[in-house]
Amino acid sequence: MMKLTTMVCGLAGDKAARELIRNWEFDEGTLKFWRASSNFVYMFNRDGERYFLRFNFEEENTAQQLAAELEFMQYLLKHEYPCVVPISSVNGKWIETIQVPEGQYHGVVFSAAGGIAFHDTPSASQCRDWGKSLARLHTLSSRYEPGAVRRRSVEDILRLIDQVLRRHPGEQDAMDELHRISLWLQFLPASRQTYGLIHYDFMLDNIFYEAKERSFHVIDFDDAMYHWYAADIVTALADAESEHDKQAFLKGYRSIRSLDHELEAEFSRFQRFSRLYRFASVLRSLEDSELADVPSWYEGLRTKLLRDCEQDRQGFREPW
Repeated sequence: MMKLTTMVCGLAGDKAARELIRNWEFDEGTLKFWRASSNFVYMFNRDGERYFLRFNFEEENTAQQLAAELEFMQYLLKHEYPCVVPISSVNGKWIETIQVPEGQYHGVVFSAAGGIAFHDTPSASQCRDWGKSLARLHTLSSRYEPGAVRRRSVEDILRLIDQVLRRHPGEQDAMDELHRISLWLQFLPASRQTYGLIHYDFMLDNIFYEAKERSFHVIDFDDAMYHWYAADIVTALADAESEHDKQAFLKGYRSIRSLDHELEAEFSRFQRFSRLYRFASVLRSLEDSELADVPSWYEGLRTKLLRDCEQDRQGFREPW
C-alpha cells in the first residue's frame, strides 16, 4: 500500500499518467484511471486494443526492482506461462521515468490479460485449476536464475517492517510479533524445492480464467519476493471462501507439485507474517495522512485503513 499522501499527489489531475503515457503509442482520449493501491494503474487503448499503464513513486519501488520483476515475467513468458506481456516504449525501453516537483515516477505498460475476471466464487474445478496454476509458477521459479539485480527477499521485508515500527514506538505488540516471526523464519529449512521467487498476490483479482484452456492469466507481479513457496499458497488461500475451496485448491497444487507436510503445518504462522507485513504497510501508508484539503474518496479510505490496523493489532496478541 502506497502512502496516502503519495496517492493524492499521483492522482491529482491525472498529470503523472498523462505525462508517462506519451512514451507509448496510444489512442487519444482513451486513458482512464483503473485502480491505485501499491501503485497507480490506468487503462488505455492502442489501435483499439486494451493496455495498462502502471506506475509508482520512486519511494515506493525502485527502477531496479521493476527491472527484476519484468525479467522474471519475461522468463515465465519464454516458458509459456500465461502472464501479461510487458510492452516497450517508443524509446525502446521497458521502464520510463518522469521527473516531477515531488520526485520521480517509474512507469511500465502491460498487455491486457486473457480470460475473464472472477466476480463470483470459483467452482471446485476452478479452485483446482487455480492451485495448479500456482504450482506451475513455483516449478518454473525453482529453476529461475536471476540476472544482476534480484527481487527483494523476505529478509528485506522484515527489515522494512522493523524500520516502520521503530517510527511508531507505541506498537510494541507488533514489534514483539516481528521478533517471533524473525526467529521462526531464521530456523525454517529452505531449499530450491521450498524457497524461491513467489508472486505473493496470487489472489482472485490478479488472475483471469481461460475456460477453454482451464488456465489462468496472471497479472501484478509487483509484490514478488524471495520467500517460502508456502507463503504464496497461504496468501492465495485468503481468497478461498470455504474449507472445501481450500482443499480443492491444494488438491490441484499437489497434482503438479509436492507440498512439504512440515511447511503445510506452518500455514498459520505464514498467515501471521502476512498480517504483520500488511499492518506495517498500512501503518506506513497512514503516516502524515491528516490532511486538510483532500479528494472526496480520501477520508473513507483513511478510515478503513485505520480500522484495518486496529483489527490486525488484536491478532498480534494471539498465542504463538
